[in-house]
Amino acid sequence: MTSTSAGATSAGRLATAGSNAPYDRRGSWLPTGAMITTRIMELRKRRGLMAALMVVNIGIPAIFLTVRLIAHAVAPNSYGPAGGYDVFTALVAGVMFVFGFIVAATLGCTAGSVDLTEGMFRHLVITGRSRLALYFARIPAGLAIIVPMVAAGFTIVCAVCVFAAPAKLNFDGVNVPPGLSLSGLQSWAKDHPKEVVCGFNYRGPIGIPCGINQNGKIVTPPGSSGFTAISSATLKADAVKIATQGYADYSRVFLYPSDMLMVKTGLWIELEAAIGFIVGLGLASLMGQRTVAVVLMIVLEIVLTPIFSHTAIRHLINVQRGLVGLAMAHLEPGGLPGPFGGGGGAGGGAPSLVYESTTVGVCVIVAWLVGWTTLGAWRMSKRDA
Repeated sequence: MTSTSAGATSAGRLATAGSNAPYDRRGSWLPTGAMITTRIMELRKRRGLMAALMVVNIGIPAIFLTVRLIAHAVAPNSYGPAGGYDVFTALVAGVMFVFGFIVAATLGCTAGSVDLTEGMFRHLVITGRSRLALYFARIPAGLAIIVPMVAAGFTIVCAVCVFAAPAKLNFDGVNVPPGLSLSGLQSWAKDHPKEVVCGFNYRGPIGIPCGINQNGKIVTPPGSSGFTAISSATLKADAVKIATQGYADYSRVFLYPSDMLMVKTGLWIELEAAIGFIVGLGLASLMGQRTVAVVLMIVLEIVLTPIFSHTAIRHLINVQRGLVGLAMAHLEPGGLPGPFGGGGGAGGGAPSLVYESTTVGVCVIVAWLVGWTTLGAWRMSKRDA
């Protein structure tokens, strides 16, 4: 009886101790904060990669704007202001959108393959951690690196383009007051008929052969009678007609980007970088190595997406609409030039882009994010240790 009671008591104590033991989270698919922090530290230790990220996202825009600031300060008559609406749109759509995607994809490819290439994957599996948790920890870790870098570079661009914007709006070579309504532009044209007739682009016959040189002065060809052959009333009427025709183009030109445009553009750039990282992460995890994955991401962004975004192929139209780059181009904020060339921005209704509705574009982006995350996580869960 004594031995039986002692055995029962010991069993009860073990059961009680087991019930009070802390839950072992190593089998959970959710990553812990420590796992995410470790991934961040591992990526930050790759100094060459971090330097490339900083150069592309922060260095290139900062150096470009610094050179423009110095050139304008030294020779203001030869070099225009460093900031302004045109500089903002050119940097965002021409540099930060395309190259930001590439370096973010490079970071993702590195995060998805570093454990395999360095022989650490086996050691991570031995710890008993869930392979899904090991994969999902890399997503917030990579975003914690790329998102602040993109934000820092974009903030520099916005600050310079706003505070170093030109004092006067230059439209078709003519200094025009910004933000005028149609009636306001017509009234201004009446007061400055020669500038409008000689400077504004006009799709129609112009009775006076003239133009405006680089110094902003009106010039007429040698031997021309100039403005003496036309009455003042006719000249003003022609100026109003030309200004009315050019108002649509004038209304899309600003001294500096608006607050709403900067907010929308910043979110758009961040989304593009996040897509590049997550797709690169899934592709590298699926392939098990980085180099080929990086090359494929560059080909996708630089070669395939520009071609398929502007050339509609009848039997491949649905494949073209499935490209994430085309979907992002259709989500581009209005007022920006097309990110892959070929005219105005998608947000402004550029006819050169293959047609795709906004709803389809959003679905394509979600499908790419979910699809490549699923493929990358599945491959890591099935890979031999």
